[in-house]
Amino acid sequence: MRIGLLYPTRDCGEDDFAALCRRLDPAPDLDFAYVEWDPDAASQTAAARALGTPARLTAAADRLPATPDVVSWACSSCSFTHGLDGARDQARVLTGHLGVPASSTSLAYLAALGRLAADRVALASVYHPDLTAAFAGFLAEAGVTTVHAVSADAGSDRALAAWDGQRITELAVAADHEDADAVLVPETALHTTPLLAALEERLGKPVLTATAVTVWDAAGATPVQEGLGTLFSAGPGRRPPSSFAS
Repeated sequence: MRIGLLYPTRDCGEDDFAALCRRLDPAPDLDFAYVEWDPDAASQTAAARALGTPARLTAAADRLPATPDVVSWACSSCSFTHGLDGARDQARVLTGHLGVPASSTSLAYLAALGRLAADRVALASVYHPDLTAAFAGFLAEAGVTTVHAVSADAGSDRALAAWDGQRITELAVAADHEDADAVLVPETALHTTPLLAALEERLGKPVLTATAVTVWDAAGATPVQEGLGTLFSAGPGRRPPSSFAS
């Protein structure tokens, strides 16, 4: 199986995606293509919205080295800032352009939450509070309630890629809430694969990271994998309508 990932910033979290794919059996092939940022965007939210426009996504898809079996827009904020309908439109545009099933990290979150029957979440967000609120709004459109959220208001993707395990763990712990069915860590620049099992052991509930949900959703028929948290232990299951466009 070949997964094509459209990714926002070169040399950030790609190695974490690759590490996760290597732990799957069978391990999928993985290709990246990069979506060009708008240098004139006035704010973080505006930049995220601009990056997810159809023209930028299809241009990046044309730079994939081979036609994938599935493609995913591997960026949380650049998909959820367009709302649920906008995220679905992104997937439909990519499917129409490449002729393969397409999704995004934000839609993968909905698929994962549906698989785990989790509809109350806590958000361990690295974003500015405005972007965190946008993600909570996206989830609400799909019937998911955010019971608690923290916003680290961190720096660039490259800065986030340098976060160590302790800092990621501290953010997840700060976000957790007794009423949450799961804790979400929505940022594909973070290196979370080595932490998946330990985070869940620490919090006693599913912890869904952006890298994990993106790969799980794209891999589709991947068998149950131990040591990667509840989501991979649950297996692929049946995808809800919010997942891959085809």
